[in-house]
Amino acid sequence: MSAESDMEYSDNDGDDYDYYGGQDDCDMETVDRSKADPEHFIFSCLKVEEVEKLLNESIELLSNSLQITPSLAKVMLHAYEWNAEEIINKYKENANDVLVFSHVKPRVPSIQGNSSRTVCAVCANTPPIHKYSALACGHYFCNDCWAMHFEVQIKQGVSNTIQCMAQDCEVLAPEDFVLSHVTKPALRERYQQFMFKDHVKSHPQLRFCPGPNCQWIYQAWVRVGARRVECLGCETLTCFSCGAPHHAPTDCATIRRWLTKCADDSETANYISAHTKDCPKCQICIEKNGGCNHMQCGACRYDFCWVCLGDWKSHGSEYYECSRYKEDPNLANDNQHAQAREALKKYLHYYERWENHARSLKLEEQTLANLKSRINQKVMAGEGTWIDWQYLWDAARLLKRCRYTLQYTYPYAYYMEVGPRKELFEYQQAQLEAEIENLSWKVERAETTDRGDLENQMDIAEKRRTTLLKDFLEFNTNNASSSKV
Repeated sequence: MSAESDMEYSDNDGDDYDYYGGQDDCDMETVDRSKADPEHFIFSCLKVEEVEKLLNESIELLSNSLQITPSLAKVMLHAYEWNAEEIINKYKENANDVLVFSHVKPRVPSIQGNSSRTVCAVCANTPPIHKYSALACGHYFCNDCWAMHFEVQIKQGVSNTIQCMAQDCEVLAPEDFVLSHVTKPALRERYQQFMFKDHVKSHPQLRFCPGPNCQWIYQAWVRVGARRVECLGCETLTCFSCGAPHHAPTDCATIRRWLTKCADDSETANYISAHTKDCPKCQICIEKNGGCNHMQCGACRYDFCWVCLGDWKSHGSEYYECSRYKEDPNLANDNQHAQAREALKKYLHYYERWENHARSLKLEEQTLANLKSRINQKVMAGEGTWIDWQYLWDAARLLKRCRYTLQYTYPYAYYMEVGPRKELFEYQQAQLEAEIENLSWKVERAETTDRGDLENQMDIAEKRRTTLLKDFLEFNTNNASSSKV
């Protein structure tokens, strides 16, 4: 499968840099690129109908094997995370335990239950006997009260976990029981929609795409570590393991801590994340309007780094220190107020760089769109074919890929313990940042940059990115796998 945007511009959808513009990973027959890309992860993008078919196969298997209704099969599959084979094996060993665990039967059988069908315990009315109903727990209530109970629950978004109305009873109402009491078409449809969503959320191999109004659903078989999936429809990048935006090399637990902290402290950090800064040489106000952090003052022509305001000449290879945070060696001897101030200073250091790369990504979206338009104009004017200009498009997409990875290195670095491993990470982070800025500078001047020089810079930047991910993403994934064993 390939994205429509790629089909419009290129006959070659299998290039190595098809990260944000294409959806090769959504095809299960795709050539294995795991050796080349540490983020490669095999998954499928499924439509709602395909997922319904997949779920129905499990329901039918369990229903036929245990000779139970499909509605009861759904309740049991939901409880056992859709592992039909496990349910069948355990059911053969002890059927009662499976039914109790699934909340189909009560844990402790009621001695008397609510066998009386003369007065409803909810409304105190006395309808005819045939207008009473009960679940496996034996708690009888009138059908009108059941209908009202289900209507309230469904309007609140509850479906698979609707319980019996009796106090402290945990028995769940199966689908056929609910639908036999709910007659309003709109309410029945809403209930079944909620049921489907709950089934997907409880299935370990499935996850909804979090993109706005997106109907695609991911399917995969591994949920350990940061796993990148890209939607076939809206191109949203998601971590399959936790459902957050993809965040390699940062692990799922760390990114949750970071995003929570950013939400709590964002107002404190707003002033330092402004879109304008003063030139460090002539003090004229400068607005950043491109993704590149290599800035040149329009007034005095001074070259400096947008992030740290240092001389750009000092941002070379191993001497590049912009991304590294330096701890105060006297911090341990300072008072509590000074330590709190230093903690805020450390957070703002990483937050500013996190936000800066997020803004650069948005600005580079504009660069990507402008480059696409210019290439189309050249093709229409007869100045070569799309294949002749493919390298410019590849460079812009690779820049976006590298920038995205770099942004998510900062939460990782913020929470790392001080020591040799952090020093190695920050060294590789600095190397990647330096090569990204070189690439960004060249991409923004792509039409005047030598093709060989640009392609060489692309190769260097991608190698920096994959080296960092191999050293730290795979390390986190292996540790997460070990902790689950």
